[in-house]
Amino acid sequence: MNLVRSALKLTHAGALRLLNDAIEAANAIGVPQCIAIVDEGCNLLAFMRMDGSRVLSIESATRKAMTAATTGQPTGSLSPEKAPALAAATDGRMTNLLGGLPLIVDGVVVGGIGVGSGTGEQDLEVAKAAVAAFLAAMSEPRT
Repeated sequence: MNLVRSALKLTHAGALRLLNDAIEAANAIGVPQCIAIVDEGCNLLAFMRMDGSRVLSIESATRKAMTAATTGQPTGSLSPEKAPALAAATDGRMTNLLGGLPLIVDGVVVGGIGVGSGTGEQDLEVAKAAVAAFLAAMSEPRT
């Protein structure tokens, strides 16, 4: 019987890579964003509120990252009538707004990214670009 298990963990270097890739994607579309990166336990590892982004998006970006990391699913995929129940059941800690993606490595959720301050579609576009760049970097040969 195994009493412990090894686990993949998102490092601070990985979180910063995601953050920088998201900033680059936000700059490319001209939409300043709030960007949150959490680990698998929803602990905040990296955050940026870009100049010009909305102050209230600090919370929504963080909630999106936490929701994606917890569920292993993109945010915004629940039916709209279930969204209030999700928020109520989690005391507002989880959200159904677009812009949150899980970070999955070798089938294991190692964290999540949440982006907020643009439209939901813009938020999702930035999150997707960051995750794609991160996963591409993961497949590069290690030196």
